[in-house]
Amino acid sequence: MREIILDTETTGLDPSQGDRIVEIGAVELFNHVPTGETFHVYINPERNVPAEAEAIHGLSTAFLKDKPVFAAIAESFLAFIGDAAVIIHNAGFDTKFLNAELSYLGKDPIAPERVIDTLMMARQKHPGANNSLDGLCRRYGVDNSKRTKHGALLDSELLAEVYIELIGGRQTALSLAAAKTEKRIVVSSAAVIMARPHALPTRLTQDEIAAHARLVEDLGQNALWKALN
Repeated sequence: MREIILDTETTGLDPSQGDRIVEIGAVELFNHVPTGETFHVYINPERNVPAEAEAIHGLSTAFLKDKPVFAAIAESFLAFIGDAAVIIHNAGFDTKFLNAELSYLGKDPIAPERVIDTLMMARQKHPGANNSLDGLCRRYGVDNSKRTKHGALLDSELLAEVYIELIGGRQTALSLAAAKTEKRIVVSSAAVIMARPHALPTRLTQDEIAAHARLVEDLGQNALWKALN
């Protein structure tokens, strides 16, 4: 099972007010295990970045000026996520921006049924607790010391570790992966097993056959070997 952990950074809080995406980071999981495949891009929002947004993610108008616009990276982004489930912390925020950007290009939105919100998962599992990404990192012992500012790829990598803990921990994830891998191997092997058209000739000598017959006789009338014979 393929899943994509995803995060975005933006110029503000509302795409309907002209805010745009400035960064996308994504991490691939297969059977709940990170594969090492990632997607990361900075995006020119085609507008200025407000100071309050820059203070959160550190991405300035000057830094983003020569970066590609969303239209230039849309196809590679969609190819990376494919038809996988998309795991996002506070998913309503990110999907609102992603679907707005896709709509500007006349592309289909990311369907809500394929999105998993880890914030909702955390609230159900830890009601009343601090369920921010930083709070969950502290709860599960995930090292977030490099997170001095929000960054889409780093946050996706941290969320991947948090998500694995939310679904039961590393051992559960590895067990699921092993079980599914074993199942694939069994199915693949079964597909190439064929029955022999003729039985192989016995490799037993006449002396060995006679010795076995004497052994069975010595076992008595109730011996299972006599029933099989």
